[in-house]
Amino acid sequence: MNHYTVGVEQEFLLVDPDTRRPVALAPRVHEISRAPGDLDVQGELTPFQIEVATGVTSSFAELDEQVRRGRRVLVDAADEAGCRLVATGMPPIGEAGPPPGSDDPRYHQIEYSHRRLVIGQGACGLHVHVGVPDKAEALRASNKLRVWLPTLLALSANSPVYGGEDTGYASWRSMVWSRWPVSGPPPVWDGPEQYDSTVDALIATQALLDKAMVYWDVRPSEDHPTVEVRVADIPQLATEVAVLAELIGALVVTEPSEGRVDDSVLRAAYWRASRDGVDGLAADPHTGKLSPAFDRAVSLVEHVEVALRDRGTLSTVEQHLDWLRHNGCGAARQRRFPDPESLVDMLIARTREET
Repeated sequence: MNHYTVGVEQEFLLVDPDTRRPVALAPRVHEISRAPGDLDVQGELTPFQIEVATGVTSSFAELDEQVRRGRRVLVDAADEAGCRLVATGMPPIGEAGPPPGSDDPRYHQIEYSHRRLVIGQGACGLHVHVGVPDKAEALRASNKLRVWLPTLLALSANSPVYGGEDTGYASWRSMVWSRWPVSGPPPVWDGPEQYDSTVDALIATQALLDKAMVYWDVRPSEDHPTVEVRVADIPQLATEVAVLAELIGALVVTEPSEGRVDDSVLRAAYWRASRDGVDGLAADPHTGKLSPAFDRAVSLVEHVEVALRDRGTLSTVEQHLDWLRHNGCGAARQRRFPDPESLVDMLIARTREET
């Protein structure tokens, strides 16, 4: 099982190089992008966002190469379209919405049903797909991942500034996304029948228009034989993307060492991870007890050590964790810039740094 496959979807903002505000050029960037091989460029909920998905990869080296190549494809297309690609969870200046004159029927349907929830939804995340044999295995993986979701969020936190101001949260994206009626940590599942009946009931309430609006942070993919993990902000650097995906894949194939956690305490641990990132305190999802968030990240690596060692990536992940210890998560790095304009310029540079 340690020879798992992984694919990732990276969501980015498009910004004007002069105003640094989001710009609705995704259709143009999509049109001129040239994605070789298995890479797939896709539109997102708003025309201020663009996404690139890797193919199915079977090694860390292969995933890392595709992540970097995907970024280069979008960097080049954005440059040609007259805008810039930015890897951040939320726009530091302005907001990504509402779309100007959108004629997308699905968008208008969501806008009608969910009203102002769609305003300012330019939230960019990282979605990691890990190959599993069937839906039952995807749901077992979901149950195993629940306790570690706040730690993954803390490691990826990269959206502290919104509307030109520090929100006080390391991941403002996760707070914005939590407004959707079906979001955050998934329930504990007994199996596919319970999952399907729950989703059908939610669709009946019209809280969901369809299965594509299942926004839990872990869900079985409807289109691929994978479990999809959606908890992370989009990281600044390609290396961070690959390491997070490696940790998630290792969690999927590692047996749980901790028991079931209470939903309310887990939500509180989420809130703490959103606020502090990996540089502050974390709440234990079992007890609520606070401890350094970085210690929780070390415990995560220790938990999946066997899977990482089998994949030959343990030293790579440990080196990256040491780098994070000294440099901080994306939110900490964003906060070192004195004004939103210089922050956006930094993010533009970092997004293309490892391509």
